Amino acid sequence: MTSATGIVKDYRYLRHETGHYHPESPKRLESIYKMLEDPEMTGKFAEVKPRVALDEEIEMIHKHAYVKMIAQSAGKDHTYLDADTEASAESYEVAKLAVGGFLNCIDGIARGELRNAFAFVRPPGHHAEASRAAGFCIFNNIAIGAMHAIKVHGMKRVLIVDWDLHHGNGTQHSFYEDPRVVYFSTHQYPYYPGTGALQEIGRGDGQGCTVNVPLKTGPGNAEYLRIFRRVLQPLAFEYMPEIVLLSAGFDIYFRDPLGGMKVTPSGFGMLTRVLMDIAEECCGGRFAVVLEGGYHLGGLTEGIKVVLEEMSGATRVTEADLERLEGEADSSINRTIESVIGQIKPYWTCFQ
Repeated sequence: MTSATGIVKDYRYLRHETGHYHPESPKRLESIYKMLEDPEMTGKFAEVKPRVALDEEIEMIHKHAYVKMIAQSAGKDHTYLDADTEASAESYEVAKLAVGGFLNCIDGIARGELRNAFAFVRPPGHHAEASRAAGFCIFNNIAIGAMHAIKVHGMKRVLIVDWDLHHGNGTQHSFYEDPRVVYFSTHQYPYYPGTGALQEIGRGDGQGCTVNVPLKTGPGNAEYLRIFRRVLQPLAFEYMPEIVLLSAGFDIYFRDPLGGMKVTPSGFGMLTRVLMDIAEECCGGRFAVVLEGGYHLGGLTEGIKVVLEEMSGATRVTEADLERLEGEADSSINRTIESVIGQIKPYWTCFQ
């Protein structure tokens, strides 16, 4: 197993145009790429070349008619897909390239060429449903990635963690009845898109495999860490995923214009350490990350830098650091944790 951390970085992702005042602008990736080109960051990561995903790959999650509809936006300056989401002339190609970039990360990890990887792509994906765009998202990168791990690499257990400020409605709905994927989400609630209530725990064979942690505004590093260590970690150790996937939204940063959370860059590093510990314990460190939200450019780049340093082994948060920080959590978060465990307890022996 190699120790390389892969990154997807391609200037074609800037060609998805969203208009001057849209929060999900090309400037987000410009600022990330500029940070990656700093002398202290260059040469540290294996560059993963993206590819354009095939229709049949996208259709593992999305309906054929929907993919065709998005294809018809190609070459048109503006196609309104929903109230927040529009396609520009090149968005269809760029959205397929976003999916393909993430799939190449998963392939590199599954083949042992990469230890872990972070796909810096846009448009983001976790709000995209089987047959509709939503919340700046066109194709659901992470959901397609999970299906790719299952269908191409024969994995039977995939863990998706989503720490974006907003609930990943599209990802949840993709696997709501599917025990091959555990979907774990922390999110501001009630807030866009309105899904992700405590009682949404999956259906049929997938019951207990959707875990929602709806939060009021205010939690910061310590509270998030306690949730990850008290709920996600025991569950993951019981589930034993064959790969860990992360929808990384940096809109829980304390100065994000769209959010009300208080996570700082060091907090992102702590949460990454928990996920890497899970991946190391369960699946040889296999961990793939795809960019979702994050609209404060400074917070976005600082948070990502800390995450990459932890992923690549340039830093390592210790168990003592984690214990100390978790001890600082506001005790009010314990009620939320108990409520979440109460919902999923019948399905997981670790909580019984």
